[in-house]
Amino acid sequence: MGYVSTTTEYIDLDGDYGTVEGVEVTCTRFDHSEKSLGTEDPSLKRCAHLLRENCPRGESNYYDVNP
Repeated sequence: MGYVSTTTEYIDLDGDYGTVEGVEVTCTRFDHSEKSLGTEDPSLKRCAHLLRENCPRGESNYYDVNP
């Protein structure tokens, strides 16, 4: 378990009522990414949580999601 850097990309995602702003955060270690609606801090934290929960190697890393 350790700290892993990430890249952040602001993207458009399909929402219930059309296109909305979102964020895609990618783990630089395994090139695994997660997406969330919204572009603020809670969306970034959600992506970090999803990266940890869905790590393809089963690791429990902490992710640096500062844009």
